[in-house]
Amino acid sequence: MATTKTAAKPAAKKTTTKSSSSKAKSEGNEFQDFFVDELKDIYWAEKHLAKALPKMQKAATSEELAMAFEKHTQETKLHAEILEQVFGMFDEKAVAKKCDAMAGLLEEADGIIEDTEEGTMIRDAALILAAQKVEHYEIATYGTLVVFARTMGRDDVADLLAQVLENEKATDVALTTVAEGFINKEAASE
Repeated sequence: MATTKTAAKPAAKKTTTKSSSSKAKSEGNEFQDFFVDELKDIYWAEKHLAKALPKMQKAATSEELAMAFEKHTQETKLHAEILEQVFGMFDEKAVAKKCDAMAGLLEEADGIIEDTEEGTMIRDAALILAAQKVEHYEIATYGTLVVFARTMGRDDVADLLAQVLENEKATDVALTTVAEGFINKEAASE
């Protein structure tokens, strides 16, 4: 059986009438759209964390850990307000988009509460682990968003997000201090 080869037509070359500066502007808008999408993700994370922290506070055995969770609940609500301000700086409505990462971390925290015995330091050590996983996720996200904002020339936005980033880092340090102060030792001896 003979086959006939047909010559492939060369692909039509796209011609663009956009100047390189308008192309850069278009790409910049796509980057800004991506940035805003990530703001929606972390906004969801903050809103849901603000609801989860009181449950973690109630599950905590030690007064110190309960107080740390109470303090972070208030800070988390402030973080959401700062994000609302950032949305406004981009003329965007503050809208939350489900953050699968935070949803998973909060589900894990719920599992820790279910899987540990009430009134034990083991539960507190486990709650600190869960909370620090959340903090590390937030630190990574805010750190990247700060860099993105600076890349877009939005130092005003970067400065606000950097404040949140520093607060998240301070919370992580505070949780470590509580854990190393007595909780981990007492948990190990239970």
